Amino acid sequence: MTLALLHGFGHTPASWAEVRAALRTPAVECPLPGHDPRWPVAAGWDATIAALAARVPADAIAVGYSLGARLALGLLAEGRVRAALLIGVNPGLADPAERAARVVADAAWAARLRAEGTAAFLAAWEAQPIFATAARAPAAMRARRRAARAALDPIALADAMTALGLGAMPDLADALVARADRARLIVGADDAKFTAIAAALAARAPALDPTVIARSGHDPTLEHPTALAAAIDALVAALG
Repeated sequence: MTLALLHGFGHTPASWAEVRAALRTPAVECPLPGHDPRWPVAAGWDATIAALAARVPADAIAVGYSLGARLALGLLAEGRVRAALLIGVNPGLADPAERAARVVADAAWAARLRAEGTAAFLAAWEAQPIFATAARAPAAMRARRRAARAALDPIALADAMTALGLGAMPDLADALVARADRARLIVGADDAKFTAIAAALAARAPALDPTVIARSGHDPTLEHPTALAAAIDALVAALG
């Protein structure tokens, strides 16, 4: 069994390094569109899922964080992977007004990338309250990750934001509930927003059974990679 590790927006496959080093299950990191010069952004969500499916083994368990979790869910919804472990996932926006507002917000972030470049964008992006707990991670680890992220092409990232942002993603909550036997949720204990999302999903489908990573916020790949690796290994064993 192999894990396909899908990173978050504005990250690189290297963001999985500490997790992968602690995993017992074999894993491969998959760069996302717009985050690798060899892979430009496809024309929209559906085309991206099709392109990603060509790079991920059909019998793999997709393990995704944030944007990577949403793409892993997209793969699962189309039967392109065996199962999915979703870290800090938003399954989509059902409310048209909320979706419209998010399209505007995603467009503003994309415009900022194009106008100001990656480093300035990251400074603003990481200043959002949801990432505040990242300051607890070791400084050297944060510096390595920031350097890798700052090297990403801002135009390609802007394209990814436009094509793959939450405003462009279909609402896959029902698809996730329908496939709850092949999906599990993971959240950081200090990530109030996504803990609430996970609880609401689990209320609809108890099999989703959220695993909570103690002493972590939204990004346990950074804040608590060893505990995250242990949780992933345990969930893989439970899924069989």
